[in-house]
Amino acid sequence: MKKYIIYSILGSMALTTLTGCYDLQTEPKDQYVTEEQKNQVKVDNPNMTLASVTGITAIFSTFQQVVENHIDYGIPSVMLMLDSRGMDMISEDSGYNWYSTNAEMSDCSPSSYLSRLGWEHYYRQIYACNDLLNVIDKETEDPEFQFYLAQSYAMRANAYFNLAQIFQFTYVGNESKRGVMLITEENTEEATVNGCQRSTVEKTYELIVSDINKAIQLLEACELGPEKILSSKPKRFVSLATAYGLRARINLVMNKWADAADDAKAAIKAFKGKPMSQETASHPGLNSLEESNWMWGIAIAETDRVVTSGIINWPSHMGSLCYGYASVGSWRKCNIDLYNSIPQTDVRRNWFLDSDGVSQGLSQAQQEFCTASGIPAFTQVKFAPYNGELDTSTNANDIPLMRIEEMYYILAEATAMSGGDGASILSAFVQEYRDPAYKFSGSGVNVQDECWRQRRIELWGEGLTTFDLLRLKKPIDRRGGGWEPNWVYYIDPTDNVLIIPLPQSEINGNPAINESDNNPAAPMPTPVADYE
Repeated sequence: MKKYIIYSILGSMALTTLTGCYDLQTEPKDQYVTEEQKNQVKVDNPNMTLASVTGITAIFSTFQQVVENHIDYGIPSVMLMLDSRGMDMISEDSGYNWYSTNAEMSDCSPSSYLSRLGWEHYYRQIYACNDLLNVIDKETEDPEFQFYLAQSYAMRANAYFNLAQIFQFTYVGNESKRGVMLITEENTEEATVNGCQRSTVEKTYELIVSDINKAIQLLEACELGPEKILSSKPKRFVSLATAYGLRARINLVMNKWADAADDAKAAIKAFKGKPMSQETASHPGLNSLEESNWMWGIAIAETDRVVTSGIINWPSHMGSLCYGYASVGSWRKCNIDLYNSIPQTDVRRNWFLDSDGVSQGLSQAQQEFCTASGIPAFTQVKFAPYNGELDTSTNANDIPLMRIEEMYYILAEATAMSGGDGASILSAFVQEYRDPAYKFSGSGVNVQDECWRQRRIELWGEGLTTFDLLRLKKPIDRRGGGWEPNWVYYIDPTDNVLIIPLPQSEINGNPAINESDNNPAAPMPTPVADYE
């Protein structure tokens, strides 16, 4: 592991100075944590530990920590890069589209922004978690410290889980392939001096599972929810429901169907909110952690640097109803085939403009804004602007990481794949919350494929759809979707272009690996003929 990366991340307990501090008053004054401060945390300072955990969540949304350009505003940018590589989020080849290299898939190289941002942002979070795990007594019986330990384990599990999916093919069938470097609180110093080899995918997932299991055990033991710890946007922390949700995601990727179903059930039971109603889902939304269906998200404040930058933030690149890069031509549009698969009776059809540039879910003012702005057909209007203010340049939207709706799709798929009646679970959910006319029957893989289609609609734009393509081993088929002619691809699920190489800085700076240990770079795919 390259030393400059490690040393820039050590002292993560001070990371509340980066962004998202809100009401905390206890952050360390210096960039690095002193031994005295560490000992103070160990003995008697839960407030400093709270600041440290909040600092870990702040790493989700940092301003130009890896590269100094308009594509680096933290992990939300990585999420948008991944969505841009799939087949459902369409964008134009324009000078305002910072994600054109992802859309054209010319980013499968060790020098790409996706390689660098995906690697360094998640490892920054991992080192922050390790730092905290080093200063809290793991045998503590204090509920508050147990909660903080759980946060570190859960967020480290999430970071490694995403790294594993970005930098290698899916778990099943690839267990012996190279995963990522496993840096924990136990080997940080050794890795700093001697580097660290890539572990196998199987070993990577062993750590991921171990971490999320520990998080769940601690959250069950402490019986504390985020709202008991933090008054301001507590859903930036991992609740017991969210931890079950993370383990459900992990088990789904590992094809542990019964376990995934059990965890999805547990997440639904433990969660204190509920899915969006049909009425709520009919209109633009998904911009606040306060929404009842959000389980976990990235908290953004108006004073955060990504917001005061004006246009270097997620709403700028994604939003259609606010000011930013999207509003000057870098629109995010839905795959036309996917849009056409949404029935007229399904309220999610309103999340996108139709072929005439109209959405029935928009207010008169919103529709007039879209028409006057010349927003093209099939552009998303799923995400509302901050505080609902049209054309706002205050892009302080919170960003969803997990919603309760996903748990129902996991439950339906995992139940069907373990031999149960997943179709009834899926039908009941969609009928109640999205489409009263919906009917579906089937079993096994048929239900899995229908759950995938539903997830493509439901989770559009939330950074998860490309991971679904990988875990289901589906081809990327952009034909008929409305893509730029040069970006119409049909990509086999085993193509190396789907897996990102480790960044060149890691290869150069890590003495335990060399060029032969990296994933192969892959050229941009060759376009294919589109459907007439």
